[in-house]
Amino acid sequence: MNSKIVLASLLVIVFSCKNNPSTIETDEFTISEKIAKASGIDHWGNVNSIQFTFNVDRADSHFERSWKWNPKTDDVIMMTKTDTVSYNRSTLDSISTRADKGFINDKFWLLAPFNLVWDKGTTITYEDSVKVNLSDNILNKATTVYGSEGGYTPGDAYDFYYDDNYMVREWVFRKGNQEEPSMITTWEDYEDFNGIKIARTHMGKDNSVKLYFTNIKVE
Repeated sequence: MNSKIVLASLLVIVFSCKNNPSTIETDEFTISEKIAKASGIDHWGNVNSIQFTFNVDRADSHFERSWKWNPKTDDVIMMTKTDTVSYNRSTLDSISTRADKGFINDKFWLLAPFNLVWDKGTTITYEDSVKVNLSDNILNKATTVYGSEGGYTPGDAYDFYYDDNYMVREWVFRKGNQEEPSMITTWEDYEDFNGIKIARTHMGKDNSVKLYFTNIKVE
């Protein structure tokens, strides 16, 4: 199953190398691999557990849910104000499947650069020197389109805008690979967690939505 973002549900609600990215100059790796390496995928094998809280602020509303994940065993714990659900992703039932849809969404936001190399059944294209949507910056673009089968929301597309150090600075979600953006946000407030570089804040157009992570812990 592709680790895909479930942005459709998010829109209803309020809708992740080398230690120094500037040293990535070899043509030995694909662009997708360089983007993943810049965010620390080479350190992923050392990760035994990762915890985080996924937050969304829009107008006067606030949404949050917390996760603890052991990537080696795929054991997951979801914690909200009203529920705690523990499950293993290899054995999903109706309750854990509902939780897992949220997990895939939130984890994708947290580690999306890694999904450029983790996910199968995608088509990825690249374009240099593109003007981005939320600023006047000129960045490079990697577009990944998911296949029409598999995952929770097949057929979606994501435009990753990355700088010359292969760090993602902005992205666009396009539901069903439609031409018009379904959602555009920044990638900012990067912080290094034991070699894993995570953008803690994502701001929408005109700051209409703020998606951000708190309580991040990588062990």
